[in-house]
Amino acid sequence: MERLIDKFPSMDLMRSEKMTFVQLIIPVESAHRAMSYLGELGLLQFRDLNDEKSPFQRTFVTQVKRCAEMSRKLRFFKDQINKASLMTFPPVSQPDIFFEDLEIQLDEHEHELIEMNSNSEKLRQSYNELLEFKIVLQKACVFLVSNHGHTVLEERELEENVYSNGGYVETPFLFEQEMRPGPSNQSGLRFICGIICKSKVVRFERMLFRATRGNMLFNQAPADELITDPISGEMIEKTVFVVFFSGEQARTKILKICEAFGANCYPVPEDISKQTQITREVSSRLADLEATLDAGIRHWNKALASLGDHLPKWMDMVRREKAVYDTLNMLNVDVTKKCLVGEGWCPIFAKTQIQETLQRATFDSNSQVGIIFHSMDAVESPPTYFRTNGFTYPYQEIVDAYGVARYQEANPAVYTTIIFPFLFAVMFGDWGHGICLLLGALFLVARQNKLSTQKLGSFMEMLFGGRYVLLLMSLFSIYCGLIYNEFFSVPFHIFGVSAYKCRDSSCRDAHTTGLVKFREPYPFGVDPSWRGSRSELPFLNSLKMKMSILFGVVHMNLGIMLSYFNAHFFGNSVDIRYQFVPQMIFLNSLFGYLSLLIVVKWCTGSQADLYHVMIYMFLSPFDNLGENQLLWGQRPLQIVLLLLAVIAVPWMLFPKPFILRKLHNERFQGRNYGMLNISEMDLEAEPDSARQRHEEFNFSEVFVHQMIHAIEFVLGSVSNTASYLRLWALSLAHSELSTVFYEKVLLLAWGYDNFAIRLLGLVVFAFATAFILLMMETLSAFLHALRLHWVEFQNKFYHGDGYKFRPFSFALLAEDED
Repeated sequence: MERLIDKFPSMDLMRSEKMTFVQLIIPVESAHRAMSYLGELGLLQFRDLNDEKSPFQRTFVTQVKRCAEMSRKLRFFKDQINKASLMTFPPVSQPDIFFEDLEIQLDEHEHELIEMNSNSEKLRQSYNELLEFKIVLQKACVFLVSNHGHTVLEERELEENVYSNGGYVETPFLFEQEMRPGPSNQSGLRFICGIICKSKVVRFERMLFRATRGNMLFNQAPADELITDPISGEMIEKTVFVVFFSGEQARTKILKICEAFGANCYPVPEDISKQTQITREVSSRLADLEATLDAGIRHWNKALASLGDHLPKWMDMVRREKAVYDTLNMLNVDVTKKCLVGEGWCPIFAKTQIQETLQRATFDSNSQVGIIFHSMDAVESPPTYFRTNGFTYPYQEIVDAYGVARYQEANPAVYTTIIFPFLFAVMFGDWGHGICLLLGALFLVARQNKLSTQKLGSFMEMLFGGRYVLLLMSLFSIYCGLIYNEFFSVPFHIFGVSAYKCRDSSCRDAHTTGLVKFREPYPFGVDPSWRGSRSELPFLNSLKMKMSILFGVVHMNLGIMLSYFNAHFFGNSVDIRYQFVPQMIFLNSLFGYLSLLIVVKWCTGSQADLYHVMIYMFLSPFDNLGENQLLWGQRPLQIVLLLLAVIAVPWMLFPKPFILRKLHNERFQGRNYGMLNISEMDLEAEPDSARQRHEEFNFSEVFVHQMIHAIEFVLGSVSNTASYLRLWALSLAHSELSTVFYEKVLLLAWGYDNFAIRLLGLVVFAFATAFILLMMETLSAFLHALRLHWVEFQNKFYHGDGYKFRPFSFALLAEDED
């Protein structure tokens, strides 16, 4: 059998690519070009040889800082372009530019943009001040009237009268001064005009009233125009105010409060002619400033549009340059400081390509010394690398989400490609819903070239990435829906006439007594006559439950078979004899036997109770089966299978730890004395030495681990088989939910002779189908199928403790950026 297996052709996705540990010795003059070419190739993962050093202690820290500074400038340009809401499309061809020249250009462009922004901000601030001044002049004239040079209030509002008979009797309030007889020119009444945010008016007025002890009059009017905030760029509602007061001390307080609240005060003359003259001057200056601002904005947009044409190329160039220097910082500098030494992993098939790339880098850099590239031995486990395409990539990601495969371990993604969408379809089986999923999947596949270049949301990006998963899920759902004979829960006579007919022409006993079989069974799937019959639910329950057990046992057997292929590949005969064999015996002695009984019962049409058979196989194995007997010699067969299952448990538990200890002792027998002369330094230099391996072996730890593994498998065989019943449960739930929506929503609404009610029922049915059955049920079935693969299937053979192959690649940098 082993010779036959060795003749099988190798599969790229079955096991990860064979890796080799390599060392590079690169002359300094060709190091940058060599890294750039290796980044284009993307098949070499470097190992950080300066892990103990901080980023500031590495060789090329200056170059990394320069690249980081250039990245900052490019991000500044991108933010400015987004702020201007410009759509930029890079030209087809752009002239190449040296990195040093790019650095100079970026510095010049940044200085120009900063200066333009500063000037624009100053102009905008001046424009806002003039606009506020104009609004204040227009609103303040309502409150102020010039009459012989004296100020008179046209409209009085006094918030609160805090007049007291105490120490303030000699100083009357403002409204008392105005009401007293006498010339008003000796009252000393003054005013301050300004503008403030509308949201601060109430607090501002209250603070003025308290600060002046009520000796002020506050008038306000809303501004007719919205004013742009120079900091946030938002349009703000403001209010014009006029405060009347008396005394220099009150003036000082009011001005300080205005400053604290961010209110802008403007000088407004009392004379109407002067107000008119100043208003005309302000309007003229506003027109000039507006023209200047428009010209500045056009120049700013033109400069940003010119930058936007080159920005993608420049960002990619700086990103690559920084990645090159970050990778060079992972290399060691030779003692002579003329060479860089690097180590890393690469696939064996890529060695020739890497050598050719390094030779081209040496030739292009005019170096007199070539780059040395050779393989080395490594103690650590190699990374895991699978070559995938657009179809296999999402399935590989589903497996990797559980854990990355150990190096050269059997890859579950090979089987997940078909089994995962099939198990989903078993739970989602409805060919009407499957067609809806198929249309969505076909749309994503047909528009993949266009959608791949667009920015999608997180949900749409997930759907687009799994478009081929969705495609197979929909196809298998249509297949299972045809087997269940369900189209939005409605059965159809697609493959011919039903095998059953009514007992009489009236069909009055169809849902009570039942139907009569008059011809051969329905050729494909469930007979449509089962729908609506009194035995529909028991029949479908029995069918789907037994079918779930069959699928589960086959799926778990496949997982155990893969553990054999893993052990055979790694040459581990102990795992084959003392793990694979007893596991196969235990699982199939119990649940494989149950699957056999299910198939025999279906083929013979027997009425045997399988629950009774399986229970009394343990409780009373020697009793006669009676009417529950399905096979000749079934009772002795059950006794033999039960004995095999009992024997398989200690077979899994005890032999392996003792055999491992024996092999370990034989391997290191007679070497202990020879190891006495080895120093601690030698042990550190040889981490894979015999003494260290001898110290690492712990029999009690190995025995406990094997005991846990054996108990987990025994208990898991029961729980995992029961877990596959979720296939039955979700399929039944999906079918019953579809029936409820069809009968209680669509048919109920269609029973009314009213167009509005029918339309409402149709809309409710469509929304329920789309959001509950097509979205929520799809997600639920997807997660349950994921659980069956991760737990019930992969725990039989999959360790998942490896790490991904992360090569130095410019293509991966672009993906991370996106």
